[in-house]
Amino acid sequence: MQNLNDGKISTSPCIRIEHVDRYFGKKQVLFDISLDIPYSQILGILGPSGSGKTTLVKLIAGIDIATRGEVYVGNEKMPKLHMMNKIGYMSQADALYGDLTAEENLNFFASMYKLTRSQKKQRMHEVLELVNLAEFSKRQVKQFSGGMKRRLSLAIALLHEPPILILDEPTVGIDPILRKSIWEELRQICDNGTTIILTTHVMDELEKCDNLGMIRDGKLIALGTPAELKAESSSTTIEDAFLYYGGKTE
Repeated sequence: MQNLNDGKISTSPCIRIEHVDRYFGKKQVLFDISLDIPYSQILGILGPSGSGKTTLVKLIAGIDIATRGEVYVGNEKMPKLHMMNKIGYMSQADALYGDLTAEENLNFFASMYKLTRSQKKQRMHEVLELVNLAEFSKRQVKQFSGGMKRRLSLAIALLHEPPILILDEPTVGIDPILRKSIWEELRQICDNGTTIILTTHVMDELEKCDNLGMIRDGKLIALGTPAELKAESSSTTIEDAFLYYGGKTE
């Protein structure tokens, strides 16, 4: 795995978001978001559709720019082009080439990440096995189902073993058994040093995160571990905790 800090131990957060607003024209979609994300943890971001989750993760990935405020990744102010190879990003929309096979898609992205031939061969095999697509590696992506495309997009995000992994609803359309194995892999790579930020609507996945950020109407309404958020809200589920914090904003 690549190193974000060149081997130096840092007490600063991996990702720092400072008073971020984001407008699209006159419409404001993020309001004064401030957030520190530690190294080697999984942060889950929960919120209804249209709450600003995808906009926030795009700002972290350097795909979008804040209207006001600043985003730092590894002490680098984003966006920075040279940081892109240190981030694995999986969007909600699958950015795949339909006329290419799964293997050809992976080969294309591996070339962008400048993996050596031996690294490329090994990693392509590993990620195809992880997402259970090895037997379909020679099939054109346009013949894939929606769930298969999601799995290939996840494989591409994992391909270059980035120190930061940003996943926007990564397990939509993926069956429960495969979802379990994917989460086991995410936990393992996190334990090995990768910082993971993901959005999800799957409540049991949120329980697997180290910390949760709850967003409603573009505002960060709660932040903490799943246990902390449930205890503070006297809730037995993350869903009830979200309703509690969301209700407090009104």
